[in-house]
Amino acid sequence: MPESSDVGPQLRFCHGVVVMRNSNQVHHAVAGSAPFRLAVRVGLVAYGVVHLLVAWVCVQVALGDLDGGGVGKADKTGALQHFAEYRGGGFVLWLIAGGIGFAVLWQLLETFAGARDSPKETLLRVMNFGEAVLFGYLAYSAAKLANGSPASSMDEAQLGLIGSLLSREWGKPVVIVIGLAIVVAGLFVARHGWAKRFHAEQDFGKVSRSMERIVIRLGQVGYAALGGVYAGAGVLVVVAAVQSQPQKATGLDVALKTLAAQPYGTVLLLIVAVGLATFAIFTFFDARFHEIQ
Repeated sequence: MPESSDVGPQLRFCHGVVVMRNSNQVHHAVAGSAPFRLAVRVGLVAYGVVHLLVAWVCVQVALGDLDGGGVGKADKTGALQHFAEYRGGGFVLWLIAGGIGFAVLWQLLETFAGARDSPKETLLRVMNFGEAVLFGYLAYSAAKLANGSPASSMDEAQLGLIGSLLSREWGKPVVIVIGLAIVVAGLFVARHGWAKRFHAEQDFGKVSRSMERIVIRLGQVGYAALGGVYAGAGVLVVVAAVQSQPQKATGLDVALKTLAAQPYGTVLLLIVAVGLATFAIFTFFDARFHEIQ
């Protein structure tokens, strides 16, 4: 089918698919608008709030105040469930879903319309896509909870998917590969933070150098903690596949509670909580200083 030039200056129709022309111009037109930048910053604040709540749930689990049911889940879904328990919580959850939804769109724009001239930029685009997936799942979870769905329904769906995979002859290697990929991603996140690579994406303007150093340190510690938690969750996915126990591969909740059950687990879980809280505080600053363009 021939291309059509009647679709507009930014789009063309080719072989039945609408594709972007001059995608960088589209990227800058959307991401450069003030309302979009504000919406993304709100989404980043919401992302930080969720991690702050996860840190608080970790403290409660470490001190034995929660048994893991309902809002006792030590993960992002459990943190979001806290909002659903209060008057007006559904509205807050919709705000979180909407704000993080804009962050998803931003990361997708960075993925498909960002710079691609070097291997480093290509790797950054892969990371952008990974963040889009994480943001998307969190926004989806918030919307489901706001709509009245219990957190347990999402856990059952995840458990059913993993169980279905492990029941197939080829499923165990697939789940092992997924687990190893999560471990690698977690280590990459930790290295990304400790190497201060996030700093290149921030614009501190006339802010004092001391404040800039504080934000950098928060990012280093926060990313290291977050990456470590994800790597631990990935290890449990591998263990679940090897032992054919899908219930061990249900995310951060199992990973953190497994940590709590170990010798000195309470201390370790409190350290993780501090790390996640540090990441949350960094995210609040990042919402202010991240260069969105």
